[in-house]
Amino acid sequence: MTLLEQIQKEHAAAFTHSGKFHADDVFSAALLLHFNPRLTIQRGNRVPEDFDGIVFDIGRGEYDHHQKDSRIRENQVPYAAFGLLWEALGTEILSPEMAARFDEKFVQPLDLNDNTGEKNELASMIGMFNPVWDDNSGSDAAFLEAVAVAGRILEHKWERFRADERAEQQFAALLAEHRKRIAAEKKAGTMDEKILILSEFFPCQKQLSATEIAFLIFPSNRGGYCVQPVRKEHSFNYKYDFPETWLGLEKEALQEATGLSDVSFCHKGGFLLTAETLDDAVAACRISLAGMPKAPVLIHIGTDAIDADDALLRQIPSMEHAVILHKPLLEAPELNICGSYAVSSLEKAEWKIRLREYLSDLLKEKPEAVCVSGDLFAAYPVMHQLRKKHIPVLTVSEQNGKRLLVRIPSGS
Repeated sequence: MTLLEQIQKEHAAAFTHSGKFHADDVFSAALLLHFNPRLTIQRGNRVPEDFDGIVFDIGRGEYDHHQKDSRIRENQVPYAAFGLLWEALGTEILSPEMAARFDEKFVQPLDLNDNTGEKNELASMIGMFNPVWDDNSGSDAAFLEAVAVAGRILEHKWERFRADERAEQQFAALLAEHRKRIAAEKKAGTMDEKILILSEFFPCQKQLSATEIAFLIFPSNRGGYCVQPVRKEHSFNYKYDFPETWLGLEKEALQEATGLSDVSFCHKGGFLLTAETLDDAVAACRISLAGMPKAPVLIHIGTDAIDADDALLRQIPSMEHAVILHKPLLEAPELNICGSYAVSSLEKAEWKIRLREYLSDLLKEKPEAVCVSGDLFAAYPVMHQLRKKHIPVLTVSEQNGKRLLVRIPSGS
């Protein structure tokens, strides 16, 4: 009998550990209940010898992960119960490609949290459903409450993954149609080639980054049209910006600045413009495309061999004409020294304020990447915060006598 048949049979049952629960056993239970809401879940310290059902996160069986020889993925992320169950059931819910992506994006962080204690916000939130230390009423009711919430989270996440798959398929057809129309109208190489007009909105900004499209136009749910600039690939900066004199204006002020009678709003952040008519939405894109795109900016922090490393930075694809700005490292705080050991004299809150102000100054330049080197005590907090904001962070490493730029992966 397959796992799915076990789950869906009449009077199906599952067993997991009692006591304090975690995201792993909670999401495992929610996954099983997705296939059979009538399945009963029992909890205890030991699996009954006569138990006839699915056992997870306890018992050293197929869906437990506490034994010495428990399985580890090829990328070295160890399986927890949720990952083991998802491996068996995921393709019953999503396509194989999307099931693998869901494992990477959603399941693996929870598996890692359960196996290693690595911080995970969702796991912490599920943990909050546990009774407080002096509540002696038991945890079974709280467990089922957490499972119900986890079930809703899973349903919404799966629907988003399905929507992403539909959008990818629709995007491929839409881009092909756009290119076909541009070729038929003999507008290849013109501004219009860089303007994609949608008959209705769907999310495609990420896919557009790798194409020639620089502006996206779609109907607004408030009437009229929205215009969005498209980001460069692997960057938070746009391929082309709205003119700076437009930012933050609306209605008459924006109409005067643009020379267009039907534009109505331009966000001060430069990520949205609205117009009452399609003609003016297109015209706003053409005006923006006529401006010279800004040279990309690279920031070089706390460097030593400056000239040599600048030459390396200019060898990055599309960065040969980049503006390279040199900035000093964040000044390290004074230390309280005791022999060969030292700690910062700044309180954590003060250090955060200083770091926030320093990063704000860097990010005003809208860098494509930041190259960091120098004293690790001063450099690490800056690199950590840049990575959390998904700004590409580079550092220089030397291998076999050759200086190389190394990109440090983004993410917190």
